[in-house]
Parts: sequence; structure tokens; C-alpha cells
Amino acid sequence: MVVNKGARRVYLLNGDDILRSYDMELGFAPLGHKEIEGDGKTPEGQYFIDRRNPNSAYHLSIGISYPNAADRAKAAAMGKSPGGEIFLHGEPNNPKARRRAARVDDWTAGCIAVTNEEIEEIYAMVKNGTPIFLNP
Repeated sequence: MVVNKGARRVYLLNGDDILRSYDMELGFAPLGHKEIEGDGKTPEGQYFIDRRNPNSAYHLSIGISYPNAADRAKAAAMGKSPGGEIFLHGEPNNPKARRRAARVDDWTAGCIAVTNEEIEEIYAMVKNGTPIFLNP
């Protein structure tokens, strides 16, 4: 998987072939790499899909292995927590949160959001252990 934050696109790849691509929304402060909890940024770098949650507060979610050791060390050097719980997910299940998300761009707290139909496809196609590259 490749996430191009600048283009606001998620790509599912098989080697060099693009199998699918999707528009996406990011954290509320999308520029730059996530450094600390609450900064609203979406991570950048190489991670892995490491879990899935069919009972998410969003319409399905798959977990991204943020923070890694370097992320934890950098945040610790600032005396802060790196945060965590970064997911690729669908729309909020809560109707009020769904209406809010529909009104603004980049509405997550640092996650990557796609439509419910798209997360269903991604959830079925992407297995745990898949590398995910999050590019600026």
C-alpha cells in the first residue's frame, strides 16, 4: 500500500501495478510527520498493517503500526507521548460525527479515511503484515 498525502490518494499495489486507488481524508493538521499525541498529523514513513477492527467506531478499520521505535524515541526526547491508534478506516458510525466529517476536509485525528464502500474493499484485499508507505 502507498499513501500519497499530498495527492490525497491511497494506492493498493501488486508489485509496480496499481490495483486500486482511492481519494482519502487525513488528520486535521495534515502537513508533516506525526510526532506527538494530539498533533492531528498523519504519520509518514514505512509501517505495516498490524490489526483490524470490525467493531470500530468507524465503518471498519485496519491498524497501522505507528509508533515505531524511532517515533517513540523522538517523542520521548520531547517529553511527550507519540500517540498511537492510527488506522485506515471508513466513515464514522455516529450520525452526528458523520455529518461533521462530511462538512470538512481532513477531519480525522491522524488517521486515513475513505468511504464505507472503499474500506470494505480494502479490508477484504489487504492482509495483516502488508507494508504501508506513507509519503508526504
